[in-house]
Order: sequence, then C-alpha cells, then structure tokens
Amino acid sequence: MSIVIMILLLSLLILVHEAGHFLAARAFGIKVEKFGFGLPVGPTLFRAKCGDVEILVHAFLLGGYVSFPDDDKDCDLPADSEDRFVNKPIWQRAIVVSAGVIANVICAFALVFFVAAWTKQLPSGNYEIYAGGISAPKGASVWDSGLQSGDRILSANGCDIKNVYSFVTIVKNSAKDNGIISQQTIDKNYDKLKALNPGLERDEIIPADLSIRLPKELERDIITMDKYAAKGAKYFKKEGVKLNPELKALKKEIEGKSVYTSNGKYTLNEIAQVLSDGVHPINITVLRNGKTVELKPIYPDEKGLIGIGLVAKQTMIKTNTPVKIIKGGSKYLWDNTYMMMYSLGQLFTGNVPLKEMHGVVAITKIGGDMIEKAGKSSGILLAALISMNLAILNILPIPALDGGHLIFLFVEKVMGRPLDEKVIENISSVFFSLLIILMIFVVFNDITLLVGK
Repeated sequence: MSIVIMILLLSLLILVHEAGHFLAARAFGIKVEKFGFGLPVGPTLFRAKCGDVEILVHAFLLGGYVSFPDDDKDCDLPADSEDRFVNKPIWQRAIVVSAGVIANVICAFALVFFVAAWTKQLPSGNYEIYAGGISAPKGASVWDSGLQSGDRILSANGCDIKNVYSFVTIVKNSAKDNGIISQQTIDKNYDKLKALNPGLERDEIIPADLSIRLPKELERDIITMDKYAAKGAKYFKKEGVKLNPELKALKKEIEGKSVYTSNGKYTLNEIAQVLSDGVHPINITVLRNGKTVELKPIYPDEKGLIGIGLVAKQTMIKTNTPVKIIKGGSKYLWDNTYMMMYSLGQLFTGNVPLKEMHGVVAITKIGGDMIEKAGKSSGILLAALISMNLAILNILPIPALDGGHLIFLFVEKVMGRPLDEKVIENISSVFFSLLIILMIFVVFNDITLLVGK
C-alpha cells in the first residue's frame, strides 16, 4: 500500500505539471488538442474525449504532455487562427511554457505547508549523533580516548557531524594501513627524512647496504570532508598517492625500525610514502552534560572500525503557528532545493558518477519504505522535493524540455522571426531520443540498485 501511495503522489506531480501548461494555455485562448499522461512511446492504455480535449494514458508513464493544434500537421485550423499557440505573443507563449514549472513549485510549497500544518513540525535534515555502547576489543584506542556512552558527537576532524553518514565515512576512510596517503603528508615526512639524511636527493635510488635514519615522530593523514560531502550532495572519495604492492611489502619490513638498510631499490621519496601510511587519527569533540569535551585521538583498525554504536535523533523544526509554517516550510524547501541544485552541478561536472543517477523506480521504492517506516507525511515531503526537482530539471535549457522551448522563444525574440519549424523539429527529435535513452539508463540503474542492495 505504501508503494501504491508513492506512485499516486508521483502521478499527481506529473498531472500538476501538465495542468499548469493546460490552464495557462486555456487562459490565453489557446486550443489544446491532447492531454497526455505518460510519453507517446509504445501502446496507449486509455483514450477518451473530454469536451474538445482528447485524454490519453500511455504505457510509458514516465512523463506527460499537452498537445496544441500546431503539433498536428493535419490540423484543419487556419494558419492565422488565434486558437493556435504560434500566433500568440511571445510573452504569452513563454508563460504557457513556464506554467508547468511554476505549477510544480506551487505544488511543492503546498505539500510542505500541508505537512507543516498537519504534523506541526518539519524535519531539519540534521541529526544529533550519540555514542552508544562501546564494543571495541581491549587495547583499542577508543578505551583511552575518554569517550563515554551517551556522549553527543559534535565534530570529527573539524567536520560538523549532523548525520551518521558523515561520521561513518570519515571513520571508514581512516582505516589503518589503507595505502592511500595525501601528498601533503608525504612531503612533510620527506622533509623529516631529508633532515636526518641530508646527503640523499628525493628521487635518487638509495645505494645498497647504505643505512638511513628514520624519524620517530611522523605526520599522519587526518581525513575530513566539506559540508557538501557531509550532507551526501557530493561524492566523497579519498584522494592521494596509492602504495603499490612492493611498497606495501617494504612497509612491513621497516615498520617499527629507527634505521633502514637499503637494498638498492627505493628512493627517499618512496620511503617517505611508506612511512606516511599507517594510522589515521580521528579527533572527536563531544557534548557531555552541557560541556564540550575534546577527546584523545581514536585510531580505526584495518577494517575502518572503532568499536562503538551510534544513535541518531533527528532535530525537528516546530511549525505550530501560521508564521512558523510559512517560515519553516520555506526554509525546508530552500535548504533542500539548494542541495539538489548543488548535486545536479556535481553530476554535470562528473564529480558524482552517472551510476549514482536514479529515477522513478528507486524513488517509488525509497518513498514507499519511508511511508511504511516514518508515516505518510514523510512520503508527502519527498513528493514535494521531487516536485521541486521536476521544476529544476524542466527549466534546464535543453531542447525537448520546457527550458529548451524558452530558448527557442528567446532566439525568436532576438531574430525577430521564429526559427524554421523543420530545424526546431529535428533538434527536438534528437534531444527527445537522448532523453528516452537517459530514462532507460536511469531505470537500469534503479533496477541494479534494487536487485544489488
């Protein structure tokens, strides 16, 4: 039932978008031939007349459209008819094209305000993260850190901890001997090596049987992340120099030594790389009994574990008055829309891999799970964010989307005449085909995600 509810919510968003186009067109006296739910690919499941508008439901439900007489070459309306979309002023056509996006934005606000009024609170997106029980083996660094069960974790390595993901990601990427070291840490340890062995150059092979001194105190990589990666809007990947198998074997050979006798294979820089790999301290700040406490560093093991449980409590925005409903709802939408736009930018720049792009199948499953576990209000809020997401995607200047049509209208305004219909048709056809291919790719990603996880 929760999945059915999510499907109905998604269907509502598509209908709202197309209804925006439809109502704007009718307001300016433009004739609407067809109102389609789904894309005209494959069989048509339903067809009926409502007044002079044909209502269609297609098997490929990922979309919708409103069709004007101008889209039908066999239309019997005179070329100069005021009922035609093309004969209306550019500003009216721009409003009709933008109306779907505007409708989705209005719908997003309406859904959020509805939940805010209904539940009298909205999720802030931030969580208070508490340390649960400590289950680390004896001798683990967590026992000496001063951490206590019930401590609220405020930050780790300078990163504000407002969700479980950010803390776990820092811990996992701080695994002991993970073989990835930042160049900055390598350079600092090289300087220490060079100070003890001034006669050697950085990339010079150390002569066989020559003994070199190794520093006692070493710089260690401290893993952190910016606020976008911490929220999951940016793909986090630890960057740095990776140790090859030979250097990993060398690490075992020189570990714990103060002097290393060369075998004539490695440089001082490679020794610095080997020495730089090892433990990665996590400097944690906690809140305990109203006081901020700095813990001693905790060092994850080879598996990226520190041996504590985590408890997350989401902080809520109170919306128990009309003013708080408007302010809280607007802030909720602004914060989430900003992160969506940032994530979209990361996708276009390649910082987020295409395999992380998901669509309606995954959304339906995730939304259904949210409704089942957290109630209908969570599903409605997700639908609000999807509605805003639809508005953002549709306004992009890509032919076959609303933003692309606005670009054509802008060109017409600048040129003083419309582009050739054949040119517009060819461009739109190409991008429409690419859009279908992208949808198929996204659905494949969704299915892979659901089957694999």
